Amino acid sequence: CEAERCSLPPLSGLPSSLVNDSDLSMRTLSTPSPALICPPTLPGFQNGRGSSTSSSSVTGETVAMVHSPPPTRLTHPLIRLASRPQKEQASIDRLPDHCMVHIFSFLPTNQLCRCARVCRRWYNLAWDPRLWRTIRLMGETINVDRALKVLTRRLCQDTPNVCLMLETVIVSGCRRLTDRGLYTIAQCCPELRRLEVSGCYNISNEAVFDVVSLCPNLEHLDVSGCSKVTCISLTREASIKLSPLHGKQISIRYLDMTDCFVLEDEGLHTIAAHCTQLTHLYLRRCVRLTDEGLRYLVIYCTSIKELSVSDCRFVSDFGLREIAKLESRLRYLSIAHCGRVTDVGIRYVAKYCSKLRYLNARGCEGITDHGVEYLAKNCTKLKSLDIGKCPLVSDTGLECLALNCFNLKRLSLKSCESITGQGLQIVAANCFDLQMLNVQDCEVSVEALRFVKRHCKRCVIEHTNPAFF
Repeated sequence: CEAERCSLPPLSGLPSSLVNDSDLSMRTLSTPSPALICPPTLPGFQNGRGSSTSSSSVTGETVAMVHSPPPTRLTHPLIRLASRPQKEQASIDRLPDHCMVHIFSFLPTNQLCRCARVCRRWYNLAWDPRLWRTIRLMGETINVDRALKVLTRRLCQDTPNVCLMLETVIVSGCRRLTDRGLYTIAQCCPELRRLEVSGCYNISNEAVFDVVSLCPNLEHLDVSGCSKVTCISLTREASIKLSPLHGKQISIRYLDMTDCFVLEDEGLHTIAAHCTQLTHLYLRRCVRLTDEGLRYLVIYCTSIKELSVSDCRFVSDFGLREIAKLESRLRYLSIAHCGRVTDVGIRYVAKYCSKLRYLNARGCEGITDHGVEYLAKNCTKLKSLDIGKCPLVSDTGLECLALNCFNLKRLSLKSCESITGQGLQIVAANCFDLQMLNVQDCEVSVEALRFVKRHCKRCVIEHTNPAFF
């Protein structure tokens, strides 16, 4: 590989933005340049060592360049061999192919493209189909639409127009991703199982429709922060939400719609009717949802294990009554900052969801010791509880919690004004497996914190008491 690295004289007649001394002999339509998927300001490779220079020198925009495998021998008349004596083979080149492929499997997409430019052997290994089950692109300046087009074109060489090995596409925070990029994925990747486009706010319902319609095996979809997405269905018009669809259903099991601010009850109704296999659903800060939307959800999606409606300010005790119909299937529930929730809603959940493991009720100021007591006596396998900013919860509630939930590992009491050191000592004396305790902004003594540390040696205490170390 060391002998194959050389420099060529610049070619005349090419635009200056496309001329790169290290790449002139290998420009064809086969291997994506790392500059395609890296911002031009980030350090890369040049001649296998320095920074990539295949970005435009005029506009500063990332240019989609592709490269062929490096030549096996030197054929250019102006090529000169290095004057230094031939060195022995590099240690890494002595590794067998399967070891090299294993090493490459830990590299992100842009680094894998760089490795393909080192030598012919690395080129062949870097494009091993086993390494291209995942594409991961990140960054605000990346021209993602073009990158996805070039990468899928290269991956479709052996199977024209179809990329059978690609199963995961992660495009996080790429604001330049548009519907065109998702359409490329939908057309070329029928075996896609996981798609994450969080923070890509330029995509719309049409693009999501293309993906779920053309990728029948899609199970994991993250559209958090995509504020234009209001519906996920197999019909282009959201109003046609209950059509038979000839027995077809979307196979999505994991759906994250956090920060999809314009999602309303009708949209959730459509999603529930078409995604009946949902087990994980996150609707954080979907501020337009109400109890009516949760009623639709429970009717169709009876297998939900994890549900988050944090910061959905219109969700009340009636919504929790609907959620309680999931019964023992529900293991994770987040209702943080749902200000209309009181002990009544907590009683519904505690009575029917006996296998609940995680509950986040931070900021639900209507919860009192009675709600905590009912929860502790019915959900004895609870492992994580957040009741921070619940000023009506006191040591009485903590005592009941400690005497019933021995498996408790994480407890947050941040800003609980009625909590004292006595309540913490009772918890520490009974919950030996406690691993995290948050008592920030609570009036607890140093002695109480030391007592917790003695009895729960693995516990990490988050506090605001400067006297305790």
